[in-house]
Amino acid sequence: MRGPHTTPCIVEQVDRGVRSLAPAFAELGVATVHESQGRGGLMDAAIKPLVVGARAAGPAVTCLNQPGDNLMLLAAMDLCQEGDVLVVANLAPSAMGMVGEIIASILIARGVAGLVVDAGVRDIRELRRLPLPVWSRTVSAAGTTKGGPGWVNVPVVAGGATVSPGDMVVADDDGVVVVPLDAAPAVLDRARARAQREAELLASIAAGKVPTLSPELRDQLVRLGVRRIPAS
Repeated sequence: MRGPHTTPCIVEQVDRGVRSLAPAFAELGVATVHESQGRGGLMDAAIKPLVVGARAAGPAVTCLNQPGDNLMLLAAMDLCQEGDVLVVANLAPSAMGMVGEIIASILIARGVAGLVVDAGVRDIRELRRLPLPVWSRTVSAAGTTKGGPGWVNVPVVAGGATVSPGDMVVADDDGVVVVPLDAAPAVLDRARARAQREAELLASIAAGKVPTLSPELRDQLVRLGVRRIPAS
């Protein structure tokens, strides 16, 4: 762990200034948000939703755990507030089942908007019935210990993406994307503009105006040396 928090600690203060933007980010979705911030912030494709159609967005509460241990996850739960997305990372790769029905039920009671676990979860049948959107790397019934020191609300790496407390986390069927707290308003503006352009294009297609390859892309093919062979 580098930076100001080199020894295990729990940081209680989280800047939740992006919370009011969460509904708009959730509606726009992961793919649009990802494209609107230079194709950055996307967690790797192994982080998947447990339930098709799940959607969540909100400021991040983070925890960094020892592999196979969920003590810091439990500590982070105490700091979760309504609308937060809890992001669970580990100091090394882990496939242990860090979250099950009881933890999920506590998070629901706290009003948490979503849970992202860069490890395993268990009690899958129960989790799929509960109204907590969950994304995880894998499923495993293997339990965890509760004796490893770690960190709460410090920058972590989950699914290959850096997540700082208070960052906007957006998750749906396409995966999970992270928007830095300070960049969130500008990214939202660009995402809204992109969504509007796409809506207009789809309406045009539905009206029978099917677009062809643009002149710019045709020129790109020529520059790349792609030969066009006319129909005989």
